[in-house]
Amino acid sequence: MDFRLTEEHEALRESVREFAREVVAPVIAEHYEKHTFPYEIVRQMGKMGLFGLPFPEEHGGMGGDYFALCLALEELARVDSSVAITLEAAVSLGAMPIHRFGTAEQKARWLPKLVSGEALAGFGLTEPGFGSDAGGTQTRAVLDADEWVINGSKAFITNSGTDITALVTVTAVTGTRPDGAKELSTIIVPSGTPGFTVAPAYSKVGWTASDTHELTFDDCRVPAANLLGERGRGFAQFLRILDEGRIAIAALAVGLAQGCVDESVKYAKERQAFGRPIGNYQAIQFKIADMEMKAHTARLAYYDAAARMLAGEPFKRQAAIAKLHASTVAVDNAREATQIHGGYGFMNEYPVARFWRDSKILEIGEGTSEVQRMIIARDLGM
Repeated sequence: MDFRLTEEHEALRESVREFAREVVAPVIAEHYEKHTFPYEIVRQMGKMGLFGLPFPEEHGGMGGDYFALCLALEELARVDSSVAITLEAAVSLGAMPIHRFGTAEQKARWLPKLVSGEALAGFGLTEPGFGSDAGGTQTRAVLDADEWVINGSKAFITNSGTDITALVTVTAVTGTRPDGAKELSTIIVPSGTPGFTVAPAYSKVGWTASDTHELTFDDCRVPAANLLGERGRGFAQFLRILDEGRIAIAALAVGLAQGCVDESVKYAKERQAFGRPIGNYQAIQFKIADMEMKAHTARLAYYDAAARMLAGEPFKRQAAIAKLHASTVAVDNAREATQIHGGYGFMNEYPVARFWRDSKILEIGEGTSEVQRMIIARDLGM
């Protein structure tokens, strides 16, 4: 088993690392302070082809693979998680459902804009009263002649209210299955559709330069042709999307964890205490060594999950393990990096303060840590 990167993957990683350090790092703190969306960074990522990494060239993509996306996410998150989650959600939650389940017409209409970064899309799954319990979906869509009439609401939807958001895909109850369970389907709702309202942006603890909103649908009508995939297969579709997305979130978490190591090493060499750099003291050395160990093992976990996915092998358990472990490591490393920085770790001028605030959501979004443990246990036959 060889986890060394190919020349192409290594070149991609280096280019994204350079972009993150030279383009993202100098401006992102100001976006956090002002809670503004970094449109200029998104435009440049689009020109680099990052939004099209795992998509075929016929739709304007780069013809790469999902692992390439993960590498890009890791390098971006080493510097900033808001930019990384914008890319992750745009690709794995926004464009990927259309790529996986869309008709030829839907792909031709939406994918070129999405894979170029010219437009973004959101994934409307979570509801205000039903987070981890996705099966409790209350949003409903009724077929009226040749239109779906949608009523309900969604919460915490990323990339759903930017100036370049083109659509959201929405999971909704469209009927009742023969066994009495809810029939869930997925429907494309273009931005600006009457009856589709985007609430003001949330005031968040972290990821303050990313876009997140609550959405409401009040007799929102879209064409029947906007059904994404097979009717009644919405639950299975979003489970597939979430399994893949967990690998991407794990990569993002590894990036944050590694960024904490980067900043801690830098600070430990510069900060003087009792006449010498604090990095000369074993207490600091051991903290940073443990942080590096955790980031490294978390990276191997997502590499393994991605390799299984690309090989067409079962990967649900490995994706859950990678997401669970990497998110835990991110929180641990952010806490330790803040401690190493002392009082300065509590100051927004230092990146670790941003990393600390950004880390916690990784144990919640795209499946809480508790849900990941449920998935792992079930896959073990328990």
